[in-house]
Amino acid sequence: MEWLIWTGAVLSVAGLAGLVWCIGVVLRARRKGLDDDALRDTVRRMVPVNMGALAASVLGLMMVIMGVFLS
Repeated sequence: MEWLIWTGAVLSVAGLAGLVWCIGVVLRARRKGLDDDALRDTVRRMVPVNMGALAASVLGLMMVIMGVFLS
């Protein structure tokens, strides 16, 4: 079950990187001083990416826990 632990760890780190990337995109948009509609558009585009990254991170952590329990 070692492969499950390492696969889960990689997936979790990828999800975390996606979350950090989403935060960076929104912070850059805020610093540009965009108007309300443009900022809202940026955030609206980032929500699905953010949710996907969060799901990948959670799934990876579940894989790690299952790998530890089954080892």
